Amino acid sequence: MPTRSLFAPSAVPDPANAVRACFLNVKDAAAYLGISPHTLYVWRHRRQGPPSFRMGPRGRVMYRRTALDAWIHEQERADSRSNSALNPLSAPPQRRRNPAA
Repeated sequence: MPTRSLFAPSAVPDPANAVRACFLNVKDAAAYLGISPHTLYVWRHRRQGPPSFRMGPRGRVMYRRTALDAWIHEQERADSRSNSALNPLSAPPQRRRNPAA
């Protein structure tokens, strides 16, 4: 009886695909975020934007997909349109202090 693989031919794990699923280069990260790669380079230079790091002997700039998702979530929480607690219209009105008092 011939031995069969436990994985279907298309379900065999490919290490290269696994790395691509976890780590994105600048071009892929920019596409994932819907921005230009140049914007990511500028943000990296200014130490802004999502966290990135250099990987491999050539020192390519890479982004973890989980870090991109966390950064997006952080941006959503910091926006007053997404976070009602930050909306100035939700705050109680402030009263002026009496300068004579």
